Amino acid sequence: MTEEQMLELLEERKYKELKTELENLYPVDIAQILEEFNEKQRIIVFRLLTKEEAAETFTYMSSEMQEDLVNGLTDAEIEEFMEEMYLDDMVDVLEEMPANVVDRLLMATDEETRKQINTLLQYPEDSAGSIMNVEYIGLRKEMTVADAILKIRQVGINKETIYTCYVTEKRKLIGVVDVKDLLTTGENRLIEEIMETNMLYVNTHDDQEEVVSMINKYGLIAIPVVDHEMCMVGIVTVDDAMSVLQEETTEDMSVMAGIAPNEEPYFETSVWQHAKSRFPWLLFLMLSATVTGLILGHFEGALAVMPVLNTFVPMLTGTGGNCGSQSSTLIIRGLAVDEIEFKDIFKVVFKEVRIALIVGFLLAVVNGIRIILMYQNPMLAFAVGITLMCTVLLAKTIGCMLPLVAKKCGLDPAIMAAPLITTLVDTGTILVYFTIVTRIFGI
Repeated sequence: MTEEQMLELLEERKYKELKTELENLYPVDIAQILEEFNEKQRIIVFRLLTKEEAAETFTYMSSEMQEDLVNGLTDAEIEEFMEEMYLDDMVDVLEEMPANVVDRLLMATDEETRKQINTLLQYPEDSAGSIMNVEYIGLRKEMTVADAILKIRQVGINKETIYTCYVTEKRKLIGVVDVKDLLTTGENRLIEEIMETNMLYVNTHDDQEEVVSMINKYGLIAIPVVDHEMCMVGIVTVDDAMSVLQEETTEDMSVMAGIAPNEEPYFETSVWQHAKSRFPWLLFLMLSATVTGLILGHFEGALAVMPVLNTFVPMLTGTGGNCGSQSSTLIIRGLAVDEIEFKDIFKVVFKEVRIALIVGFLLAVVNGIRIILMYQNPMLAFAVGITLMCTVLLAKTIGCMLPLVAKKCGLDPAIMAAPLITTLVDTGTILVYFTIVTRIFGI
């Protein structure tokens, strides 16, 4: 169903037909369509959804839409869909809401749920504890397979995932069991006999990026979260990991572009906020570029003698910046997926140096032919060619080393991306260029 068709049914007040059509849509698609509706229309459509659909649709909405809905619905309606939401989704919603809306949402939950929410909110931001879900299937080792299957049938409807069950003893995690194993083994066998004790798990205070990396590396549907005493406190599911991955990727892209990270959608961020997030990096890069200007000023005499030298500056700095960006992007990506570590720095530099020599030589040859054809000056072609090779070598060395050094220092490697590397390479390129040409031409 398209947005126009839904609006048409709304205007004609054909709510029964609209409700039927909504049952055929995924919650994420409903949330996307509702973005184009006004507040009154959203509330009408939301009231036509079942409790389960409403709860899931609500989690896909922007914080602004969620706030509008909460303000427009009755306490009873809020309580209905809050009952169907998973705890980790509730926490995500509450973290984005203003205090008055948070109070109203919490009033729609029971005391036990509020206690669990407060516990999750106390974990450090970006930790495993802050993104975990406390709703999981817990089994005991003395249970039979038949008992375990019965328990899954009884409580599984309220859990986010039932594909992996967790065996605990006095709250301590001692093993895991896949539902596949339960369904394909004898009903009288004990859980202790079939559970896997060599399991993967994370601590509540582990960084969320490490959790995502483990889920991705081992192809897990969920990973258990334990406290410092190995007591089971929750799980992080693959959908939570995907959300974290999207947030981290967005943040890295922003930093690489020289923009302060912002979680709000583009159109929901004010012009002032956009300007505020971009200005600091632009100011820093502008001021750092003054070093390049000072170097150019120092070689003003050489430019006066051979004005043609100035025409090659944009080509050299542009090539250097592009080469540095290529290397830094590949290294940042390698660090993100754990392909590269700081201990590999010498291997990385050695490889990038060899790449730089090949690429630099080819670019120098092509550019040398161009200069000879245009200026009939072999010495100029030689000088610019040598500079080009040095520039590529310098750029690729800086581009591969800076992200690794940043990671070692506990900084985000994405900081050492295109804008900063380009500025550093520009300065180095100008210095190398005029040092070479002044020596060759004796000016």
